[in-house]
Amino acid sequence: MRVKICGITSIEDALEAVDARADALGFVFYEKSPRYITVEQARAITEQLPPFVERVALFVDKRPKEVDEICRKSGMSMAQIHFDVDESYFHALNCKPLPVVRASSPEDILKFESHYRIVDAYCEAYGGAGKRLNLEWFEGIDCSKIILAGGLTPKNVHEALGYGFYGVDVSSGVEMEKGKKDPVKVRAFIDAVKGERCGRL
Repeated sequence: MRVKICGITSIEDALEAVDARADALGFVFYEKSPRYITVEQARAITEQLPPFVERVALFVDKRPKEVDEICRKSGMSMAQIHFDVDESYFHALNCKPLPVVRASSPEDILKFESHYRIVDAYCEAYGGAGKRLNLEWFEGIDCSKIILAGGLTPKNVHEALGYGFYGVDVSSGVEMEKGKKDPVKVRAFIDAVKGERCGRL
């Protein structure tokens, strides 16, 4: 199962997450978020990352042209669309989209089912609220294109492992404070998902 560590704001947190075996890093380009990062700050981080790490830009209320420009300038490989759009929005992008479904009912999790997508718990604010979804909603559902988010921590992520999710996405659950990751929690979270490694190659 893949792991995305979202809300990266420093090169130290980025490299720590990569060393702990994160598959993707998330960068928040939403000005109202405590984890907001500028294009210049993000570029300074992405330029120092090793290959084969997905760099995901999170957007709220941005036009496709703005999304493409920010992704290009900041060195992102994917755009996480964290607001309500339709399929035509994705077709207007030049960069690869990652839709977010803010689910308030079991039916919501089937939205954009042809896409790899993040499924998060609905809340008035955008992201980082730590609200959990009812995992019973996913029973009997094909979860192979779903990245589960919302309220995950090193202590509870094991509960999601039996549903066949493509991945999990965490931000506040591995922080020491908003915008600053706790390296111990990051490693514990990834070890809980991937299994503890016995040594280095």
